[in-house]
Amino acid sequence: MDIQGSNAKLARSSDAVGQHVQKLFLDFLEGFQLDGENPHLRDAENLLRPERNTLVVSFQDVGEYNQQLATSIQEEYYRLYPYLCSSVKSFTQHHFQGIPNNKELYVAFREVPSHQKIRELKNSEIGTLMRISGQVVRTHPVHPELITGTFSCLDCQTTIKGIEQQFKFMQPTICKNPQCGNRSKFLLDANNSTFVDFQKVRIQEVQAELPRGAIPRTVEVVVRAEAVEVAQAGDRCDFIGTLIAVPDVGQLYSQGTKVEPAQGRERVNEAEGIRGLKALGVRDLTYRQAFLACHVASTNPCFGGKGGNIEEPTIESIKDQMTETEWEKVYQMSCDKNLYSNLCNSLFPTIHGSDEIKRGILLQLFSGVPKKTEEGTALRGDLNICIVGDPSTAKSQFLKQVEGFSPRAVYTSGKASSAAGLTAAVVRDEETNEFVIEAGALMLADHGICCIDEFDKMEVRDQVAIHEAMEQQTISLTKAGVKATLNARTSILAAANPIGGRYDRAKSLRQNIALSAPIMSRFDLFFILVDECNEVTDYAIARRIVDLHTRLEESVDRIYNLEQIRRYLIFARMFNPKISKQAEEFMIEEYKKMRERDSSGIARSSWRITVRQLESLVRLSEAMARLHCLEEVLPKHVKEAARLLNKSIIRVETPDINFIDEPEQENGHTNGDIDDKENTQPDAPKVTTQKQASMKMSFDEYKRLSNMLVLHMRQQEESEELSEESSELQAEGLKKNNLVNWYLEQIADDLESEEDLLEKKMIIEKVIHRLVHQDHILIELSNSDMIPKEGESNEDVILVVHPNYMVES
Repeated sequence: MDIQGSNAKLARSSDAVGQHVQKLFLDFLEGFQLDGENPHLRDAENLLRPERNTLVVSFQDVGEYNQQLATSIQEEYYRLYPYLCSSVKSFTQHHFQGIPNNKELYVAFREVPSHQKIRELKNSEIGTLMRISGQVVRTHPVHPELITGTFSCLDCQTTIKGIEQQFKFMQPTICKNPQCGNRSKFLLDANNSTFVDFQKVRIQEVQAELPRGAIPRTVEVVVRAEAVEVAQAGDRCDFIGTLIAVPDVGQLYSQGTKVEPAQGRERVNEAEGIRGLKALGVRDLTYRQAFLACHVASTNPCFGGKGGNIEEPTIESIKDQMTETEWEKVYQMSCDKNLYSNLCNSLFPTIHGSDEIKRGILLQLFSGVPKKTEEGTALRGDLNICIVGDPSTAKSQFLKQVEGFSPRAVYTSGKASSAAGLTAAVVRDEETNEFVIEAGALMLADHGICCIDEFDKMEVRDQVAIHEAMEQQTISLTKAGVKATLNARTSILAAANPIGGRYDRAKSLRQNIALSAPIMSRFDLFFILVDECNEVTDYAIARRIVDLHTRLEESVDRIYNLEQIRRYLIFARMFNPKISKQAEEFMIEEYKKMRERDSSGIARSSWRITVRQLESLVRLSEAMARLHCLEEVLPKHVKEAARLLNKSIIRVETPDINFIDEPEQENGHTNGDIDDKENTQPDAPKVTTQKQASMKMSFDEYKRLSNMLVLHMRQQEESEELSEESSELQAEGLKKNNLVNWYLEQIADDLESEEDLLEKKMIIEKVIHRLVHQDHILIELSNSDMIPKEGESNEDVILVVHPNYMVES
């Protein structure tokens, strides 16, 4: 009797505390005023809608109204939560008619000051109100959860109401009918029981909170009611709620006794299941930590996407979130005439030079405008950039600075990432045994930037996995019975090293990097960094590095700080500029010029110009208009976008021509044959190997010479057609030695000595050799009558221009 009396006394005292807090909280809901009105009345009116059942209250307002009430809620939140929900229901039913009595209403707190790190969660804090932050890495499907159950006794049909469920299915211990001793045979009455939406979310420590050398820790978050489906994979969110201890059901089954489906034989006692702990033998019933969240909010807004439970942002809503000083600064930045260069210098103050790369990454942060056609085809607005270069050219530094600046940036290495780690993985949940989707790097970077270092070290099968994500911006999965199409609306900033560690300018881009053509075509911009020895540049870079090591704070000079740039960026991305008629015409002309330059055949082994480069031009132009907060794309924006695109392409298409390194051709006409023939002339001065090593020609000079030769040959063909003996002359064509002699006559005035003459002759012969055997612009006639006889000079071979070749203007 003494024990029962003490328990009853304890129950009465607990009820008294809870009822006192319930009354105080109801007084707060009724009496709190903000700007002369009660904000809770407006929020409670929304609870009349069937889909709404949670009233969100600011915890700071509770503290201002009654500090003692706020302290009690914070210290004993889990215990007092049912009483707080009762206050919300009483408040709503008092002011509004039409709230059903059986509708459950809940309370959620925001703006809770106490913030805890995931690594610092202790058992002593179980039941207290707190706030934790993390990045969502896995979301489970929404299930109904039984909160309070109503049971019927199968022996006497007695109804037993109000059986609370503690995170697992709990039946009544005994029938409340004194004449019935039933302890196990009960039936759940689903119609009279209370269910609520339930979802599990797994969050992980963010990089900023991670100690050095530690593995990120995770925690399971349980969300209910309106908080479900708010946090998506990749979001960085604040979760407000309490730490709880739940039974670790997965640990009940050891590895040897876990019940798995039997294959090839009948299941024994499948209907029986496992009855009680006795069937499991002697084991400890363990508990684990989980976090029960009542409110989910985005930690920081995304670049152009939804964050947390925030609705689609608008220019007005973003302006309302800024203070007067912040809005004034955004307006000043939009009026800055040198905003383009100032933003580049402020974003990357520690990196010297590489101005074109800084501009490209800046436009990538602003991005183009995503569109959707009437047929439902999505056109991406995000820009993909690849930086190819020698070691120690600050490639990884660009990626790291972008990751630290962008709120939805993910940094990963190509060699250490698998296809599932980049896209998404289908894993089996250890408790429910269901398949769930775990987000990869591209899903985590949705509405952000995915920085992939060592892009060229990726396996081929892993590169293929991101084809769809780079263009269609989706990830399609068909694994383990899960068929899904997930969003990956992300920009990709990749860094790659050339083959052999050094970029060979004598070769094209495709020959320098180990990437497939489909992957290359999906990048909007390719930037090439070559580590060249230059006294002025080397001094500037060394000065920059020494300043960083000796005067770290003084040497970093930013016109705008990162917070101002981030605020301006979010505001500028609200604009969706339209392309003007003049810009449209200018864009088409620029694309035609790029195609004409590409179709010449001389640069056929370089980057192929396709309609994807035209779409890149559109996206870059829209990003330029967004940068200046304009509603229309102007021709000057297209001009800068075309300059940046051509700067990226021209570096690829114009390597220096090195005649010494040309490979031996199948017909045996090698460069060595020509050199030996020239050097064996009796009165010719010797051409030194040093001069041979210096026989390099710029691409522009090579193009000028080839056009000059082709135009002369075309004119000769036209004149032959007009002559009386056109058929015979056309068959004879133009001999190689005649072509060489004609060229030497054209430059006779520039020659000063016999040595210059031999050098120019050697060069023009090598140019002709390349035009025939590598670029296939000229053709050697191979009719039986025209094959050189034994002992005949190779200079007598007949050349004609390829009929499909068009001279580049």
